Amino acid sequence: MISSSNTIRVLIADSQFLVTESLKRILQEEAEFEVLNVVMEKKELMKELIRTKISLLIIDPSFIELSSFSEIKEIKSTFPDLKLLVITNGLSKSELFEINNIGITNIMLKTAGKEELFEALTATLKGKKYYSSELLEMLFELSEKKNTGEETGQLTSSELEIVRLISEGLTTKEIAARKYISFHTVITHRKNIFRKLGVSSVSELIMYALKAGWINLIEYHI
Repeated sequence: MISSSNTIRVLIADSQFLVTESLKRILQEEAEFEVLNVVMEKKELMKELIRTKISLLIIDPSFIELSSFSEIKEIKSTFPDLKLLVITNGLSKSELFEINNIGITNIMLKTAGKEELFEALTATLKGKKYYSSELLEMLFELSEKKNTGEETGQLTSSELEIVRLISEGLTTKEIAARKYISFHTVITHRKNIFRKLGVSSVSELIMYALKAGWINLIEYHI
């Protein structure tokens, strides 16, 4: 376990009841941890961070209504001494690329066991990086693509236009007609776009494009 001469004051930010209750119970069994509170909304989180000296924040950003991962970076900038461990049910390749790219490097899946939880906590408190093995494999894949010239997010102007047409709800056949290119050429472009961005579905592509600012909600037709 973690050895420390000082109590580690923990704040949990997550609205999944079973997850938060399990974390509280596990941590409270260890003398060095003190779970001060569980918050379920961004407003509660910021109030708690301001009024209480927190050593460690365990947070699932998707369950406390953060609008983007950059808000986690802002929290770290505002509270530079705060140690931060992100827990998640899962991330797409594009989300993992985004969160890693803004300097958040302690990420654990909620499927982890007790031993892995304490490995993640130890690394986080020591200022070292930690990723669950599944996420680490995804990072290696993204790194390999970048090293072979397939850097994530680097689309050609034609590919960006196809992303926008997909966001408008056009089918592959309709995109081919709009751009005066063959059906198979559109298929090839789609495959290249998915590979470069590390996404595996149209919904992931749309979310990536929205976050990147390539399209806006007005353009996105469900």
